[in-house]
Amino acid sequence: MKKFTFLTLAVFALLSLTGCDAIGTIFKAGMWWAFFLVALVIGLIVWLFSRGKN
Repeated sequence: MKKFTFLTLAVFALLSLTGCDAIGTIFKAGMWWAFFLVALVIGLIVWLFSRGKN
């Protein structure tokens, strides 16, 4: 039995959606990942600065 990988699931999702829906879904996911990563980087910077003052 073949294991499903992320790439297989992504290809299946892209083929099952219409063109505009697929692009919209990709950009929505990208936007939320960007917010998450920006918050993570800001939190890391704040943590490093607060750690350096001790």
